[in-house]
Amino acid sequence: MVQVDNEILQAVKVFKALGEPTRLKIALMLVRESNQCVTAIGEGLETVAASTLSHHLKQLTDSGLIQSRKSGPFIHYSVNHEIAEKFAPYILV
Repeated sequence: MVQVDNEILQAVKVFKALGEPTRLKIALMLVRESNQCVTAIGEGLETVAASTLSHHLKQLTDSGLIQSRKSGPFIHYSVNHEIAEKFAPYILV
């Protein structure tokens, strides 16, 4: 029963994160091109302020849908394919 509850909570986090259009765009961008730094993601979105972008990336990371990797002064983001396949396979198409 605990496993089911954890999966339901994970699904809710993923769906909530993807329920915002900018976060959905970010996830789709990262599916197309993995290991993007914040600057590259921001350039792809154009009209999103840095603080807002940071908030969106935190929401996506907290949901487990994307993962981050620090490389020197940069943080690179990519989609967690295991979570995407399980809860949001439509973004992988």
